[in-house]
Amino acid sequence: MRRRRAAVAAGFCASFLLGSVLNVLFAPGSEPPRPGQSPGPSPDPGPGRRGGRGELARQIRARYEEVQRYSRGGPGPGAGRPERRRLMDLAPGGPGLQRPRPPRARPLLDGAPGWPPAPGPGSPGPGSSGPGPRLGCAALRNVSGAQYVGSGYTKAVYRVRLPGGVAVALKAVDFSGHDLGSCVREFGARRGCYRLAAHKLLKEMVLLERLRHPNVLQLYGYCYQDSEDIPDTLTTITELGAPVEMIQLLQTSWEDRFRICLSLGRLLHHLAHSPLGSVTLLDFRPRQFVLVDGELKVTDLDDARVEETPCTGSADCTLEFPARNFTLPCSAQGWCEAMNEKRNLYNAYRFFFTYLLPHSAPSSLRPLLDSIVNATGELTWGVDETLAQLEKVLHLYRSGQYLQNSTEAGRAVWL
Repeated sequence: MRRRRAAVAAGFCASFLLGSVLNVLFAPGSEPPRPGQSPGPSPDPGPGRRGGRGELARQIRARYEEVQRYSRGGPGPGAGRPERRRLMDLAPGGPGLQRPRPPRARPLLDGAPGWPPAPGPGSPGPGSSGPGPRLGCAALRNVSGAQYVGSGYTKAVYRVRLPGGVAVALKAVDFSGHDLGSCVREFGARRGCYRLAAHKLLKEMVLLERLRHPNVLQLYGYCYQDSEDIPDTLTTITELGAPVEMIQLLQTSWEDRFRICLSLGRLLHHLAHSPLGSVTLLDFRPRQFVLVDGELKVTDLDDARVEETPCTGSADCTLEFPARNFTLPCSAQGWCEAMNEKRNLYNAYRFFFTYLLPHSAPSSLRPLLDSIVNATGELTWGVDETLAQLEKVLHLYRSGQYLQNSTEAGRAVWL
């Protein structure tokens, strides 16, 4: 009897969880614009709302234009000359996939634009080794094993298993999240506030495509889901990773921890020399990363920025952190030199390198590892030199040269 009750309870909980996931992912009550089409105006904000409809429309337009810049591939102000790339046009997806089209030139009735073009095909799907067609809404029709993973200010993340058995992550605007809730309280316009929040998800989707790299989470596809009550709620489908838990990482081998730091160094080098220019992660914390087969990958890009900071002098180029500040030079062109790169590098030092690199490292490698930690902590190196020194450690470890004049033994099974 007890087993039967437990089974019934487990089945009820699983059904409730799956229903909750689908309700959150495709919840009624807010109506984002159909890609490339002009939706109706947002409801008027209530009396006494600060800013009003015009301010909300201005914020939506600012996010829209930001996504447009990244979609078109132009570098931000102050960025170096980017590699010339172009997003491919969107290939037809499965049944039910709404294909985003370029937005119309005229603005919406409330002054806010619709969706910018979404990225096209090119990233491999789960289990694929090369580019292929994107997953669409058809892939989400028979998912199983839905589990809530977590949420931040804007998005909620869920783990589901596709019909083929592959586990992926789904991201959608969190209807109970801080961004949507605070916007509704300020403007009283739920549909407009959904559109504002969803542009952050669309920005992340475009950046995942434009910044493709082994240490950037793979974008598998997306879905604009139509239902009876709400058209075109955006859900993205991405590679699934494990959250970064620093306490657990400190208990792993030095080899595993060095692999994570090397992954991070390669990622920061890629961001500093990306096709869009130098990209900085404004919200740089361990929770913005995941581990996939031991490799560190950035997953949260909605707060990334490409534009360098404008300046008239070095006083405008101060990097502020809780423990200390840095003053960088102002270039003759009026941009703070390498501020995006240096911000990423110091955050890598204070969140990762200082904890993971020196602890229980082979004694013969510690002087070199200490120099890496100290140089990144003082910002005396840029990402190029930092990566070069990390690669040097890799060479010494993989070749076994670090064992010379040492009694230590080790294996580099993954290197």
